[in-house]
Amino acid sequence: MENNLIADELLKNCEGLLTQLDLLDIKTRIDTINKIKLILHEKSPFKKEPTDCILWVPGDSVYSNDYNPNIVAPPEMRLLKTSILKDGYTQPIVAYEIDTAHYEIIDGFNRNRVGKEDKEVNRRIMGYLPLSIINHERKGRCNRIAATIRHNRARGRHRVVEMSKVVKELVQRKWSNDKIAKHLGMESDEVLRLKQVTGLADLFKDREFSKAWEATPHEQNE
Repeated sequence: MENNLIADELLKNCEGLLTQLDLLDIKTRIDTINKIKLILHEKSPFKKEPTDCILWVPGDSVYSNDYNPNIVAPPEMRLLKTSILKDGYTQPIVAYEIDTAHYEIIDGFNRNRVGKEDKEVNRRIMGYLPLSIINHERKGRCNRIAATIRHNRARGRHRVVEMSKVVKELVQRKWSNDKIAKHLGMESDEVLRLKQVTGLADLFKDREFSKAWEATPHEQNE
């Protein structure tokens, strides 16, 4: 019973305070709501889950990354635009916070494009984009690369050469084959195959791998 009384009092106090948001200009209102969300997020039982706190930030503060090998064909891109136009943003853009005013995309590059490039959508969302910010402990570049691949891998097609570049960078950053396979959702043979495609023969010259994973001429020339 006491919990209910406390909850009712909190809601009453919040309702009274939040009516003052209507007195603010749009930018200040959005900034203030973001700050309120962050305060609530800290008190939430789900504060380890990025979707617990979706922030609206200016689109020009959101940047693409240089390690996304995913492909979205034109028909799917058009369908995404239609979906956002008809249904709104049902999924946020996943990003990491470079600083308090700059964000790098982990997942959602095309949702970012639609929000910036489609005039109707951009006007409706007033030049802002919805972001889900990855947890602070996942901010290292290797972790961000792995997060991007995990987000894309189950639903898209990756260019073999571009994926091999991702693997190459992780190897150069001292990730083992097993760690790459684990964090990118690959089989160990696939990691070796991608290392072969990018010309990392010296890194696995003493290892054997299945002929099923040999790169085809088409893949080598992509």
